[in-house]
Amino acid sequence: MADDAALSEAQTEETGDSSEQQPHEPSEITYAEHLHPARPRTLRHRARAKSPVLRRSVAKDGAATGENPAYVSWLLSQSMLADANEIGRQFSGQGTMWQNPFADPGPRQAVESASVWFTAYPISLITRPGQSFLAALGEEELWNAFCTIGIEAIHTGPVKRAGGIAGWQYTSSVDGHFDRIGTEIDPAFGTEAEFRAMCGMATWSGGTIIDDIVPGHTGKGADFRLAELKYADYPGIYHMVEIEEEDWNLLPDVPAGRDSVNLDVATEEALEKAGYIIGRLQRVIFYAPGVKETNWSATKPVVGVDGVARRWVYLHYFKDGQPSINWLDPSFAGMRLVIGDAVHSLADLGSGALRLDANGFLGVEKSAEGMPAWSEGHPLSSAANHLIASMVRKLGGFTFQELNLTIDDIRATSEAGPDLSYDFVNRPAYHHALVTGDTEFLRLTLRTSLELGVEPAGLVHALQNHDELTYELVHWATGHRDDPFPFAGEELTGEQLAERVRADLTEGLTGERAPYNQVFTTNGIACTTATVIAATLGLSSLDTITDDDVPEIMRVHLLLAMFNALQPGVFALSGWDLTGMLTLPADDVAELIGEGDTRWVHRAAHDLMGVAPHAVRSASGMPRGRSLYGPLPAQLEDERSFARQLQAILAVRSRYGIAVARQVDIPDVSHRGMLVMVHELDPGEDGDRRMHVTVLNFAAEPVVGTVRSEHLVPGSRVTDMFTDKECAVVDDLQAFVVELEPHQGHALLLEVPAED
Repeated sequence: MADDAALSEAQTEETGDSSEQQPHEPSEITYAEHLHPARPRTLRHRARAKSPVLRRSVAKDGAATGENPAYVSWLLSQSMLADANEIGRQFSGQGTMWQNPFADPGPRQAVESASVWFTAYPISLITRPGQSFLAALGEEELWNAFCTIGIEAIHTGPVKRAGGIAGWQYTSSVDGHFDRIGTEIDPAFGTEAEFRAMCGMATWSGGTIIDDIVPGHTGKGADFRLAELKYADYPGIYHMVEIEEEDWNLLPDVPAGRDSVNLDVATEEALEKAGYIIGRLQRVIFYAPGVKETNWSATKPVVGVDGVARRWVYLHYFKDGQPSINWLDPSFAGMRLVIGDAVHSLADLGSGALRLDANGFLGVEKSAEGMPAWSEGHPLSSAANHLIASMVRKLGGFTFQELNLTIDDIRATSEAGPDLSYDFVNRPAYHHALVTGDTEFLRLTLRTSLELGVEPAGLVHALQNHDELTYELVHWATGHRDDPFPFAGEELTGEQLAERVRADLTEGLTGERAPYNQVFTTNGIACTTATVIAATLGLSSLDTITDDDVPEIMRVHLLLAMFNALQPGVFALSGWDLTGMLTLPADDVAELIGEGDTRWVHRAAHDLMGVAPHAVRSASGMPRGRSLYGPLPAQLEDERSFARQLQAILAVRSRYGIAVARQVDIPDVSHRGMLVMVHELDPGEDGDRRMHVTVLNFAAEPVVGTVRSEHLVPGSRVTDMFTDKECAVVDDLQAFVVELEPHQGHALLLEVPAED
C-alpha cells in the first residue's frame, strides 16, 4: 500500500484533475431538481416500458384448491409467467429492440459502464428508523459519498418476492431470496416506486443499479402451484413429471404438514426404470441423509383445475423449495418466465445490469445405462445463457455470472454468454499469499488464466460479499486434478495442489489461531476481510483489537483492495469492507448457524451512513457487529481513513484507464512476498505508448526487489501514479528496483520512449 501521506496527496491531486475534466454547473442541482424538464441530463440507462406491470388485487375467497376459480385467479395475479407475457407484449414489434449489438459478450463495454461496484446485502444494512432498504440505497447522501470514493454501481442482491405459497399464505424464503416467486418487490425491502427512484438516483449520479435473475429455478410460488394444478402450460415451466395413479405405490408418503418429500436413491432408481425420470445426476448439492438424498421430490396428491388428483415428481438441484426450470419444453414456458423477469428488471424497474444466479444448471439429459444423467457442462446451459445475455444486451444492459468454474469453463461461457464472470480463481490465491507471505500460488493462478485465454478485464474481482471465502479451487481439484503443476520446489497434481492450499488456508485462518473464523461445510471459511487480516497478524481474539491495531489492519485491507482494483476488470466491495466489520460471536446467531450454515457469523448488520448509531439490529433482525473504520460520512472527514485512501486508489484506476487495460505479464519476482502485474494501457494524449505496473508486497517484512519483464522497454521512465514523482528508469536488462514496506503497494506508470 502506498503510504498514507502519498495517498492523501494523490487523492487531492485527483480531485483537482477531475474538476478540470468535468466542469460543474455554476450552482449545484439536486436530484429532485433534475426532475424539472428545464434541466435535462443524458441518462446512461433508463426504464423504457410504456406502462408498469399491473399489480392486480384479487379477493381471497373460498378454498385454496384448483376447483375454486377465485383461488386460480389469485394465483394468476401473482404469477411470474403472467407478468412475463404482459411485459413482453410491450416490446414485441418495436424498433427499440434492434438498436444495440447483442450477439457477442462485451466485457470491456460492461466495465466501462460500471467498473467499481458496491455489493449490498439487504438484511444486514442498518437504515433510518422506518426506512426501507431500497429507500436507503436511493438516498442522495449515499450516492454523493459513493461518487466521492469512486463507486459507480450498486448490486442490490435479490429483492423481488421469494419463498413460496401455501394455500392463500406466503411462506418464507428457504435460500436468502434466491427462490424467487414474483416480479414484484418484496415488501421487506421496499416498493417498486422506491426501486425506480433508486435507479433514477443512480442514473443522475452517473451510476448503475445491478439486479438479479435466477434462470435455474423458482420458489414454490404461484407458478409452481398452477403447475401442480395442471393449469394451461404451467407444468412446462419445470422439470416435473405426472406419475400415473397405478404407480403411486412407488412414491413415498408425504409427512403431515409438508407438501412434498425427497426421494431416496431406491425410489429414484425405480422411477427411472419405470421411464418417468432420468434418474441420478452427477452430484447432489446440499446432500444431507434423510433430508436430501437425491435431486428429486414427490408432491402429495393435488386436485387440479379439471378435478383430477395428481402426484408429481419434480427436479430441484438445490433445496426442495427450489423447483428447477425446464429450458427445453415445447411450451417454452420456463424460458418465457425467465426472459420476462429480465425484461421487467431492465425495462420496467430501470436496472442496467443483471447477475445470473444458478445459470450453470439449465440443461439435463439422460445418459447411457448405469451412468448419471448429464447435468453439468451441458450445451443447453450455454445456449440458454447466450439467449439470456443476448436479450439483456438487446435492451442495453449487461450480465455477469457468479459461478465457481474452472478457467476452461469461464473461457467457454465468455464466448457467447454473460459479459463478466466472478473471479473465484484468484480470490483464494491472494488470501493464500497473505497467509503464507508467499505469492507463488497467486502467480500460478494469474498466469494460468492468461495462458488459457481468460483476461482479467472480463472478471469481477471482489473483496467480500455475503458468501464464504470459498476455496473449492475447482480448476485444480476437479477439471485438472491429474495434471502436473510446479509448486514449492516439487511437482504436484492439481488435486494435491488444491489440498495443500486448502490446508494452508484452514490452518492459517481458523481453529485456535483464529476461532472467530469458522469453516463452512467443505467449501470455505466464514469470515470478513478484516478477520482474515486479523488472523494473519496473529490476533487470536477480536476482543483484544484496540485502536492501535486498526491502522495495520487497514493497511493490509488496502493492499488487498489494490490487488483487485489495480488490474483490469470490475472491482467489487461490500459494506463489510467499507466499514471494516468483524465477524459476530457465534452465540449472537446461534439459531441461524444451528444447522451448520456458519456464514451468518460474517453477515453482521452495519450502519454504512451512520444514520442509526444506537441501533443494535438491522430492520431484518441481524445483530449489529463491530466496525473498525466507522460510517462513511465520518471517514470522508478524515484524510487517513480507509474510505479516503481507497478513494485515492480508485482515482488512479480511473485516471489511467486501468480497468480496461490489457494484462500482458505476471513475471517472476526476486522476493517470494512480491507480486508484479504488467498491463498495457491505452496510449496517452500524445499517442505515446504507456505501461502500468502494479507491485505489491504480501510479506510482513520490508522488501527491496527487482521488477523484470520482457514487456518492459529499456529507457522507460517509471513514475509513481499516486505522487506523479519519477522513481526509476528501466535498465538494459528490462528491469528496475523498487522498495516496499510490509504490506505496501505501488502503482507505477512507465512512459515508453519513442522509437528512433
